[in-house]
Amino acid sequence: MSDDRAFTYNGGAVQPGERQNVRYGISETYLGDPVRIPVTIVNGERDGPTLFLSAASHGDELNGIEVVREVAHEWDLSDLAGTLVCLPVLNVPGFLAQQRYLPVYDRDLNRSFPGRPGSTSSKRMAHQIYANFIEPCDLGLDFHTSTRGRTNMLHARGDMTDPGVYRLAMAFGSNVIIDSDGPSGTLRGEATNDGTPTVTIEMGEAHRFQRSLIDDALAGVRSVFAEYGLLESAAVRWSGWRTVVAGAGEKTWLRADSGGIVDTHYESGSLVREGDRIATITDPFKEDAVGVEAPFTGLLIGVLENPVVYPGNPLCHLVEVDETTERALESEAASNGETREPSAPDCSASRRNDRYYGLEGEDASEER
Repeated sequence: MSDDRAFTYNGGAVQPGERQNVRYGISETYLGDPVRIPVTIVNGERDGPTLFLSAASHGDELNGIEVVREVAHEWDLSDLAGTLVCLPVLNVPGFLAQQRYLPVYDRDLNRSFPGRPGSTSSKRMAHQIYANFIEPCDLGLDFHTSTRGRTNMLHARGDMTDPGVYRLAMAFGSNVIIDSDGPSGTLRGEATNDGTPTVTIEMGEAHRFQRSLIDDALAGVRSVFAEYGLLESAAVRWSGWRTVVAGAGEKTWLRADSGGIVDTHYESGSLVREGDRIATITDPFKEDAVGVEAPFTGLLIGVLENPVVYPGNPLCHLVEVDETTERALESEAASNGETREPSAPDCSASRRNDRYYGLEGEDASEER
């Protein structure tokens, strides 16, 4: 950013006290028409950090779009200290097609950052976004959902060994933080490596606006504004309990060992104990049932929504929690009038799935 505090990008500048809504060209269609992403830049009259909010690098992940739009166009930003860069739809071609990846060659935009001019179509698009609107920022929040057929409870992901990421993730105030490096080519990983601490926010499922999750995420954004002094009217939130999950031994995907139809007995965000039956897989005749049990006590941060599986398909994402978090979860459930034990079928004669652990890989990555 220049000394006079104008936010500059290729083709324009936003002066302090100004707002711009920009449709910025990042590529062209087969017909030579421009592919343009929507960008809102609000430059406050007072000095402060530059924060980006981004969503829909996967075109079917919609919850974050509404979070970014509401901050940009419904919040009172007249007293903003610093600059806000809002990028509600990064993957415009995927959004228009309502699919996860870029339709051209089925590329993943969120494996293409920071991009490179003269390279593939996805890396050229990523370069235009990154060089103009990510690199000039001091910190960022990148919103995602689970892929189709699965859902996630709201949680943050970031490299908690990075002091800037640690501060940002804690300021957002989600109950769960997954401590992990961003995979190569992801927006949050590359931005963090380049000195712009960035946290991924996971929330819900694809192809949906889920109001309760959107509101929760907006509260987290307001908390970040408070932590960094972007808005004096905001306050840092405390979610009541928090767990930071680090290390491969504390989280796992449970995968199906049998194909069939799945009855899931817990929702995303539920506490399960070692040995609890999380799901049951049956054949079309309900003659053969495979129970899937929790290998350790933990929190379900992601569960299957599409109730059909092949062997090897992920069923749920389970993370370990400490005793303090267990007590907080039990107290929360009791205050909400919930019972911990779900209704589950009688599978006394069924087979049990004894191979619990899935590899941490492409299905385990929130940004895949």
